[in-house]
Amino acid sequence: MEILSKKFGNIQCNSEYEELRRVILCEPQFMTIRDVINETQKYYKHENINIDRAIQQHNQFCQLLNEHGIEVIKLTPSKQYPEQVFTRDIGFTIGQNIFTAEMAADIRQGEEHELKKWLESEQISYHALSEDSIEGGDVIVDGQNLYVGISSRTNKASIQELTRLLPGYEILPISLNQRYLHLDCVFNIISPEEALIFPEAIDKITVNMLSSRFDLIEVTEKEQFTLGTNVLSIGRKKVFSLMGNHDVNNRLRERGYHVIEVDITEIIKSGGSFRCCTLPILRG
Repeated sequence: MEILSKKFGNIQCNSEYEELRRVILCEPQFMTIRDVINETQKYYKHENINIDRAIQQHNQFCQLLNEHGIEVIKLTPSKQYPEQVFTRDIGFTIGQNIFTAEMAADIRQGEEHELKKWLESEQISYHALSEDSIEGGDVIVDGQNLYVGISSRTNKASIQELTRLLPGYEILPISLNQRYLHLDCVFNIISPEEALIFPEAIDKITVNMLSSRFDLIEVTEKEQFTLGTNVLSIGRKKVFSLMGNHDVNNRLRERGYHVIEVDITEIIKSGGSFRCCTLPILRG
């Protein structure tokens, strides 16, 4: 489905690191580990999610985004969708195009309709991807280059569909070990020159290709589990990162980044962090 946009100027994302201006989130009001769909959830299955704590942590994150001049748009949470806090997966913005995703896991199918409802209410055009499955956590934008993870959630057919829709872009598929949920759980570009990576999840040839394009900052296995790669860049070398990921945070500070540490450990129990919780629609 495609709708005529009357707010075209409010849609623009050409990278993961330019100044963030508008972003879509969803409060974890009904968040719970209902069906185990990733390795992190398997670890926390019996402990599960403290919803009150998750909401408190999410609210603090939203408040800090506002304090940094970022407009936060909140989708309406639904009891039907316990993973709805991870808005990055239901869509992604490339240039002036918004794509809505095709979710792979049964428990997440339908979340994208809540995004479509908001887009339609705002008369913002979008492309609904329909070839098998693709999720936004596997799509990383860097100018005219798109790094797209081949994972348990995103397959080659969907990447081919994206290639047809975006002929002006170079799309670089990256296969990752299937035990890792999305590409942004093991790789994330934070500047034109730098990227975070957990190299054990990607084959050596691909790591070498990435190292020829970026100064790679390696994340330890311990901090990969707490999603050290899954920071959110908001521009001007400012990044949101998990309080407690000391190695990643210190290495970023050494490189001149302003690290905004926030505790969202309750949300991370379900397998996503700052990048996963945010769907940027305007940067720059």
